Amino acid sequence: MKLVLTHEVPGLGSPGDIVEVADGYGRNYLVPKQFAIVATRGVERQVDQIKRARSAREVRDLGHAQEIAEQLKALTVTLTSRAGKEGRLFGSITAGDVTDAVTRAGGPALDKRKVQLTAPIKSLGQHTVAVHLHPEVTAQVTVRVSAA
Repeated sequence: MKLVLTHEVPGLGSPGDIVEVADGYGRNYLVPKQFAIVATRGVERQVDQIKRARSAREVRDLGHAQEIAEQLKALTVTLTSRAGKEGRLFGSITAGDVTDAVTRAGGPALDKRKVQLTAPIKSLGQHTVAVHLHPEVTAQVTVRVSAA
């Protein structure tokens, strides 16, 4: 199935790219979530428009992404959660919790989909979390989890 991406899809492409994917993946995931539209003959104009908007945004966003990365590097985020005696949390810290804590700590508003947790945080202590701000910029945020 031939699709035009409207959003960035990790491992597949950027907005405006024309990709060939399995029918089920396109029909059941990409199109319903509005990550892509079906490629037809009339879509070429839309592709050009998406690519022009993306190129204008990337130039502007690269410098801004680097500024945000510097802000996040200097920021230490503290979260409190209930924990057991051994330091294991009841539940876990998710990407949404991290973005909320960054905002409360005076940092910039982040999209939780850009926060990359290799695994949910399930223990007390200090953890490093990666935030994918731009294709060329990834920031590191220090998250300190303490018992409530």
